[in-house]
Amino acid sequence: MTQLATMTMMAGTTADGHYANGLANGDKKSVNKFYETVNDSEDTLNNNNYEGKSRLNSKKSDQSEYDRRGGDSATSDEKDYIYFGIKFKQPLKVVNAISIIGFHLVSLYAFVLNFRSPHFLTVLWAFLVGGIGGFGVTAGAHRLWSHRSYKAKTPLRVLLALCFSVAGQNTLYDWTRDHRVHHKFSETDADPHNSNRGFFFAHVGWLMMRKHPDVIRKGNQVDMSDILADPVVQWHQKYFVTLKLLLCFLIPTAVPIYFWNEEWLISIFTLSFIRYVFALNFTWLVNSAAHMWGNRPFDRKINPAENLSVSIVSMGEGWHNYHHTFPWDYKAAEIGDFRYNLTTTFLNLFAKIGWAYDLKEPSKELIRKTIERHGDGSHSKHGERCMPDEVPMEADENSNLIE
Repeated sequence: MTQLATMTMMAGTTADGHYANGLANGDKKSVNKFYETVNDSEDTLNNNNYEGKSRLNSKKSDQSEYDRRGGDSATSDEKDYIYFGIKFKQPLKVVNAISIIGFHLVSLYAFVLNFRSPHFLTVLWAFLVGGIGGFGVTAGAHRLWSHRSYKAKTPLRVLLALCFSVAGQNTLYDWTRDHRVHHKFSETDADPHNSNRGFFFAHVGWLMMRKHPDVIRKGNQVDMSDILADPVVQWHQKYFVTLKLLLCFLIPTAVPIYFWNEEWLISIFTLSFIRYVFALNFTWLVNSAAHMWGNRPFDRKINPAENLSVSIVSMGEGWHNYHHTFPWDYKAAEIGDFRYNLTTTFLNLFAKIGWAYDLKEPSKELIRKTIERHGDGSHSKHGERCMPDEVPMEADENSNLIE
């Protein structure tokens, strides 16, 4: 498969991990080696990459690489790209498009046309694997590494990195940078999955085509030094391909076969295709549906909305109007109960044993004032007190954190 071929090529770029210790010690050559490795990890199935990777302290500009392909003289407003007789505004990533479509078609075939009931334990295992991967995305890549909304001790950070590998998405570096630029330039041309370009683009289409030049330009300005200096991220980068193959595909598929004699084909279809495709779409819904449908009790002027359905399937990530208003809140929602924010429930458990700490939240007073001044009136408690914007609100103590 195209994804496996790409991962095999990546293995050659990440096999040499001697730079990790040098990075931690501030060695310039080691730092550049790590940046180069990060920049080589491109075009995997769930590609969140820019056309150029941010290279802090690098002499070579990523924008110059885009300029050689046309740069500003060939923006989406000036040139159409023809593939299979269809016009596109941005160059299509053919390998990505074929891989994504292929995984969905195989999953659809297995689920609808060639369905054979898997063992009950196989179904439970698929849900468990999906939940483990989801937790790695929501609590790890999103709330910890992208937003620094809480701090985690090394055992939890390692656990989150492993769970993130189960999700089968891209490197922590790529995921984090894309998400930071998404928040900073949401619903503009610099947003990797700008929902103003339609549901399909925000959901999955952005993974199938080259980035808008503004995404590249603004992405190169995002500070990623904290991510590059994290030894757990360094370790995950070094073994990214191996961890992804083992934890996302091989081990999940092998468990039903060897522990309760599931058929090979059923296990492959259930774990490596159906479970994987569902998990990807649950993540993608946060970028699409949660930016289009729902109420906006915290900020009526932005696209992200409160979407209960997305929150359920994404383990608490669908309370998106709140999250874009208070991105530093470790709960990513005003609520934190078990039913609709499973990620927060587990983070609270880790906090009790001391693995998670410094959990950041805005004050209740700031939330109330935000609802009253900027909300759409739909908040159950403070909505009736909403008023037009009057004066800028005072800064919250956490307002200087990563957006």
